[in-house]
Amino acid sequence: SRALARKLVEHGHKGTVVNREEFEDKSASEAAETGKNNTLFYQSRPVTLSCAGKELRDDFLKALAEREEANRSGRVNSVVFIRDQNPLGQEVSGYIDLAHRLRSQDFDFYFSGKKKLMPGRSDLCYYNWKTQVSTSNSSPNFEVIYDDTSGLVFKNKRDKKTVNVDPDSGPGEDSSRTVLQSDLYIHVVIYDHFIRTF
Repeated sequence: SRALARKLVEHGHKGTVVNREEFEDKSASEAAETGKNNTLFYQSRPVTLSCAGKELRDDFLKALAEREEANRSGRVNSVVFIRDQNPLGQEVSGYIDLAHRLRSQDFDFYFSGKKKLMPGRSDLCYYNWKTQVSTSNSSPNFEVIYDDTSGLVFKNKRDKKTVNVDPDSGPGEDSSRTVLQSDLYIHVVIYDHFIRTF
């Protein structure tokens, strides 16, 4: 409207005023150009998998390998619960944002067996059972929430849905819970949250 255009100019906004038809034509051509650029961007960047070519014998490592591409591409955000002993022999447990760790660490060491994936103080949640040190941190994909009724939940930042880690209740909408037997760890559970694209 002309009144809105005048107000924009009064407030210091500069530019040209176009009619509805010109605006829609320009928007459509910009959207087509952006879509073309995004297609080229994604096609030119193949995902390199750390698990490729590795012989994986442990069920946990196989499960991580099955989820690597989906977590790297953003279709899935997995939360990994691990309970095991640290190098000092202390029992530790915690929840790891797998997609975030895949982006920030070299997983070749884990898949090749040179290093064990362990929870740390910078992960979603961490607890040392001997020292009783406890930390919780939000990640790029999840917000940590302590709910009175549900207990500990992780709220996905993209679709705002929660992953419930209480074994006595369901994992939440668009989420699944997988308990794994592992020769490498005392206890491992993977929660997969499937991101819906609208």
